[in-house]
Amino acid sequence: MSLKGINLTYILICALILSCSNNETFESEQELWGFIKDPANEYTQNKSINNVDFQLLYKPTDLLVQQELGDKVSDSLIGKLRNKYNKQLYFSLSMSSNNKELLSSLPKNRAEFGIMVNDLAFGMKEKVYLINQQKDTIMMLDYVYPRMYGMSKSTNILFVFNKNEDKIKSEYLNFTLSNMNIETGDVKFKIPTKIIENQPKLSFKN
Repeated sequence: MSLKGINLTYILICALILSCSNNETFESEQELWGFIKDPANEYTQNKSINNVDFQLLYKPTDLLVQQELGDKVSDSLIGKLRNKYNKQLYFSLSMSSNNKELLSSLPKNRAEFGIMVNDLAFGMKEKVYLINQQKDTIMMLDYVYPRMYGMSKSTNILFVFNKNEDKIKSEYLNFTLSNMNIETGDVKFKIPTKIIENQPKLSFKN
């Protein structure tokens, strides 16, 4: 093969590698948020059922890294934190009714209020499931529900799942919120696994 032919082959291979790696890299956290908040990029999905608005967002690793990193920017610490957070999947679920938290808008009496508080604070592991195409359940490790006491426009919960590489080797995952007695039934989101494989990054400039 001639030198010209070798160079052409090398260029084609590089182009193929780049085309298969669609990871976007952003200079700032604000730009990254703008990218994942755009529903066209599939990191955010929205649904409205019986006057309840749902938004599910897959949170890329580098957003978690940035949150812990603060001003202590170094290549070694960035690598350490990426390794730490890349072992889990993070999903943020936002729920609201009439532009208010669920607790501020849906319970009709104190009994219903108490049941919803208990569900949100202690019962979401029994109500939220992440399942692949083969019907394998991906383990939920934890979830974080901060009580906002009516100070927020939505109820926000961060879910943390084990990133089992074998179980996410499918085209999509199903995130399901089972019935919370708010007249919405089961709420399901279909999550393409390509957004996990090709998740955007931050440049983390010193």
